[in-house]
Amino acid sequence: MKSIDELAGNLDFTTAQKGSERTVTFLPEPERAERLYTVISVDDHIVEPPDTFTGRVPRKFADRAPKVVDTENGGQTWMYDGQSLPNVGFNAVVGRPVSEYGFEPARFDEMRRGAWDIHERVRDMDLNGVYASLNFPSFLPGFAGQRLQQVTKDRDLAMAAVRAWNDWHLEAWAGAYPERIIPCQLPWLLDPEVGAQMIYENAERGFHAVTFSENPAMLGLPTIHSGYWEPMMAACAETGTVVNLHIGSSGSAPSTTDDAPPDVQGVLFFAYAITAAVDWLYSGLPSRHPDLKICLSEGGIGWVAGLLDRLDHMLSYHQMYGTWKALGETLSPAEVFTRNFWFCAVEDQSSFIQHERIGTGNILLEADYPHCDSTWPHTQRIIHEQIQGLPAEVIRKITWENASRLYQHPVPPAVQNDPNAY
Repeated sequence: MKSIDELAGNLDFTTAQKGSERTVTFLPEPERAERLYTVISVDDHIVEPPDTFTGRVPRKFADRAPKVVDTENGGQTWMYDGQSLPNVGFNAVVGRPVSEYGFEPARFDEMRRGAWDIHERVRDMDLNGVYASLNFPSFLPGFAGQRLQQVTKDRDLAMAAVRAWNDWHLEAWAGAYPERIIPCQLPWLLDPEVGAQMIYENAERGFHAVTFSENPAMLGLPTIHSGYWEPMMAACAETGTVVNLHIGSSGSAPSTTDDAPPDVQGVLFFAYAITAAVDWLYSGLPSRHPDLKICLSEGGIGWVAGLLDRLDHMLSYHQMYGTWKALGETLSPAEVFTRNFWFCAVEDQSSFIQHERIGTGNILLEADYPHCDSTWPHTQRIIHEQIQGLPAEVIRKITWENASRLYQHPVPPAVQNDPNAY
């Protein structure tokens, strides 16, 4: 495994501008994409703006809460409880040439403004033909919110920072355009009973999703097999809060050897989705909580049909292992998998024809704005190239209906019927 922090800190992982002076180039403004479908993207990212925590933490924590400061070399960094977290623009490279993708934006003015400005984000969604979007946190909190809780030893400060981020996300980010942004909360990881209570409270406030780690043990937290997370998963099941497992949220990426080239990590990045799926399935959490909804974000769908075949094959091993029998589950692993898990397509053209085997109602789409593999501003065209041959009712489910139902995010009838209606 490779540390995400290690990968993010390696500015030489591509050939971009090696041996040349750092430059920042913005491509010409794209034209508004032709809207062929109503689209909900369930995996995009936020670059937290400098004022995220301003006025949202108790006064006693104001000096230690995350804030952006200028650095001596002309960059900017987040300072949190005396520690520097320099990736202010983690992978926010849309709108810039691929030749510059080897450099992380070091300042907010080196990013396309839609990465961190909600008004410009919605404008970029309009250009791209994306009606609604679910946004994950960036480097500062960590994909699972772990960094806000593990960087500081002051648990009260950590709680204040997590609550402040959630308040900002709900009020300033999603709240500015509630019909266009699906709120997704940070979890409290350091006490499962407190974390569960936060899930209940946030469900009342309008959160229908929580970002979580695909493998919390990699973050130094208890495993999903330990029973530690039971209160939080019960709260998610009871409130209909979707548990989003974004690959890389465990702070690591699949690799083979220390000297393997970065291509290996890039190609294998989806592998955490299939390993997380199997791990969570056999943890018993979906069996103990049949209403638990688990979404594997940025993992693609190409592996799903093969895994279902493998799960069916493993039925012959049930008596030998005894794990599934001990759960008292009346359904097969494949049936529970189809009931409790959803999957996000990332340019999976050859896999859409397997939608019935994967589960037509289990497939979602994503644009991954503003990261380097984002389909922005060509998401509509790329979707069309991949799904145009499918039946209309299947296209409707995949492009928006599945996401709308899963995340309890209604789409106005006018937009359902006409992607140009917003």
